[in-house]
Order: sequence, then structure tokens, then C-alpha cells
Amino acid sequence: MTRPAIYLDHNAASPLLPEARSALVAALDLVGNPSSVHAHGRALRNLLDTARGQVAALAGAERKQVVFTGSATEAITQAVVGGAKAFAASTIVISAGEHAAVAKAAEATGLPVVTIGLLRDGSIDLDQLAEVLQHAAGNLLVCLHWVNNETGVVQNIARINALVGPTPHTLFIDAVQAFGKLPLDFAASAPDMMAVSGHKIGAPAGIGALLVKAHADVVRLIPGGGQEQGRRGGTEATALIAAFGAAAAAIAGRYAAAGVPALTARLEAALPPDAVVFGGERLGNVTNFAVPGIKNATAMMGLDLLGLSVSSGSACSSGKVGPSHVLAAMGIADALAECALRVSLGWNSTTDEVDAFVAGYRSILERHRARQGRRPDRQQQF
Repeated sequence: MTRPAIYLDHNAASPLLPEARSALVAALDLVGNPSSVHAHGRALRNLLDTARGQVAALAGAERKQVVFTGSATEAITQAVVGGAKAFAASTIVISAGEHAAVAKAAEATGLPVVTIGLLRDGSIDLDQLAEVLQHAAGNLLVCLHWVNNETGVVQNIARINALVGPTPHTLFIDAVQAFGKLPLDFAASAPDMMAVSGHKIGAPAGIGALLVKAHADVVRLIPGGGQEQGRRGGTEATALIAAFGAAAAAIAGRYAAAGVPALTARLEAALPPDAVVFGGERLGNVTNFAVPGIKNATAMMGLDLLGLSVSSGSACSSGKVGPSHVLAAMGIADALAECALRVSLGWNSTTDEVDAFVAGYRSILERHRARQGRRPDRQQQF
């Protein structure tokens, strides 16, 4: 199968950084187990220690606070399912815009789940959160995202910290889409736990991390040996971890170097006047928009035939194309939500790629309107 010529789905997975590829290949040449005390084991242990420091530096965390996992989903499940047990939570609090990994983990605890709504601009209704906290009975495990994976909306993390931090309740933040794009200061901030991912920043898939404060060391999910200071059993995937560390060290300046926010602004300026862009304050690499009358399934099929890879939202929805639960929570009507496309840019995105998307989408839209017997007036042109 020929690879798509242009990849504009970085929120699903970002292409492998050269530095991560080099670290991965080099680590694959090593043999042994990082828990072994002989020279081969110590060499692998040194790779783990280096990568732990690199991930910690990008997250504003201490080395000892980084627990490597097999994915961000595993990290989230450890935080939610393991955290609910460790902290004797009576209720899980999530938002209506959470990734399926958080929502499903909350459901798996078997505890009551309170869902905080989203406002029209995609932000979490923090007044509702404040009310829930004020009237809480028992221990709450509050699980919220920093940046929405579908809309790119940046949540008011400072107010979330201020609301939950002074309480006895536990706060977990899904920072997967924020990691490498926004400054994180885990060690000095309120969250007790935070999840990050490798393949969102240019590392291979199959590696993530849970950041934990000292009192959250008791949070467990996978029993086993003493790996990860006893916090996650199983021999560490050293090559993937080395690549994760290399990506964390390399990604910091790549978004600025690629001019990603300016590319996103260029794309949005080229959308037709009747396009609706969803979300208020957004991270500068995501455009989630809809043009009424052309469903996302139709547009994505046409774009794919042109070698342009975009999405309609989360890649973790079993390949389904249809209305988004995030847009629904924002009060967007199904008829418009069914037209939504997500274009997400990253460290290797270019002006030519953005312009190719604009041209490709324009051609699909014009053909669709012609088939529907609708001739766009001048104000509907790109």
C-alpha cells in the first residue's frame, strides 16, 4: 500500500523524529535485561536513566516521578483504576470531553461517575466543577484533560489546579496533547498524577509514562517484579524508552521551528466563509472545522484519494466516522458535527502541505456542491 503523500493527522500520531529513530536503532543492538547487574544489564539501565531524565525535563518533573508504561492508555488506566483503589475514591469526576481512555477507565472502576459539562467554546465548565467539589461526599478522583485531542481547546489548568489542589481530593491530568507543545511543570503543580505519550511527540507507538508525586507511588495496575521502582511490573522496553527520551529531548524547539501556529492560521484563513471552526482558546496546531452540507465521511474519502490524511476526531474510536462526543458536549448540532474534520499539524508540517490540503478540499467541496446542484456564490469561494 502506498503511503499517503501528505500527513496532517499529528494528533493521532506524529511522524518519527530522526533523533528517536537513531536512539531506537542503537538500543536494538544491545542485549540483556536492564534489571540484570552485569555489564550488559548496566548498559541498558543507563539508557533507561538517560531517557527518564529527558522525559522528566520536558514534563517539568523529577526523574523519580516518571513511571514508564506501554502507552498513554495504560498510564491513564493505572492512574484512574489504580488511583481509585489506592486513594479509596468514592466517586470519579471526568468531563464530557475526555478521551475514551479516561472515560472507559472511569467506567471500569465500577464507581459512580460524575460528568462535568463543556461550554460552547469547548472549555470545561469549571463553575460546575467547583460546585461538585463543594458538595462532595467522600474522596473524589478528578480526571481531566489539559488539551482536547479533537478540538485543540486548552483548558484553564491554572484554575483547575486552584480548585482541586487545596482539597483532599486526588487530581489526575491527561496531558497527552499538551506534552511537548506547552510548558509542563509537574513537580511544582497541583496534579497528583499526569499521563504523557511517546507517539504524540515523534517517538514510536507503544511507550508512554505516568508522572506521579511521592504519595502516589502506591498507585499500581500491573503487578510483577520490582521494575520502575516497583510501580509497574514487566521488563522495560528499553529501545522504545530510549527513543521516547530522545524525542522528548528533541521536540521542544521543533514546533516553533516549523512555524506550526502560523501554518494553522494560514489554513484557517483559506477556509470558505461558511466554515465553522470549533473551539475557543486552542493549541496552535489543530483546526477542527465544518462546512455545512458535506459530511466528513465524504470529504475524508475524497481527501484520502488525493493522498491527504486528516481525521474526523479521535483515532481511538474503532475507525468510526460520525458525530463527535466532544462536539455534542459543546452543543453542536449533529447535522453540523457530522461535517467536522480535524487537521492537526506537527514538527515536519510545511506550507506546501497546508496549501495542498486547501486546494484538495476546495476541489472536493466544489464537486460535491456541483453534484448537489448548488453553485457557490463568490462569498463561498476559498
